[in-house]
Amino acid sequence: MYLQQQFEETRLDVLHGLMKSHPLATLVVQSASGFVVNHIPLLVCSPDGELGTLRGHVARANPVWQQLADTVHAVAVFQGPESYITPSWYPSKHTDGKAVPTWNYAVVHAHGIPRAIDDADWLLNHLREMSDEHERTQALPWKISDAPADFIDRLVEAIVGIEIPIARIEGKWKVSQNRPVGDRLGVAAGLRARGDDRSHAMADLVMQRA
Repeated sequence: MYLQQQFEETRLDVLHGLMKSHPLATLVVQSASGFVVNHIPLLVCSPDGELGTLRGHVARANPVWQQLADTVHAVAVFQGPESYITPSWYPSKHTDGKAVPTWNYAVVHAHGIPRAIDDADWLLNHLREMSDEHERTQALPWKISDAPADFIDRLVEAIVGIEIPIARIEGKWKVSQNRPVGDRLGVAAGLRARGDDRSHAMADLVMQRA
């Protein structure tokens, strides 16, 4: 990833925070025939390994798990808030006109060598952890024990786990840091005026760097 120093984010807690709040990753796996791309939710296990470990699963019918080996590399891309930025929000544009549109975004790339896990106990524990994580904000959290055990057993047989110890992690927060303070304040105000959640999330990132 092309990464200018002013946009680089290196704090592991911040990187993990984005991954946890935007867990649907684009998983790109290197294979003999080219790159294999899948979109799967990945759980970030922060205590495991220096940079953390990613855990997820795919359908057994998905051939990607059969292509994993000790030498196969993968990158999981986590896309955070993003938004089009109009130069009309820059006070400086109205002074000298020297401004063009751009796009703001926050993204994390987690690199590692994935392994397939075909173990019923591991998969069942993984599914419990994943459902507990994503159900905790629900008024009535669903648990695996809510479903019949034989039904869950059949579903477990239909999936294969994927685990990726993170070997390298990159974060890019392109959130108007390269603009003067007045322009950054104008961007945040313009985003908030849109009124949607995505724009508000980006406005928060801009103000955190203002």
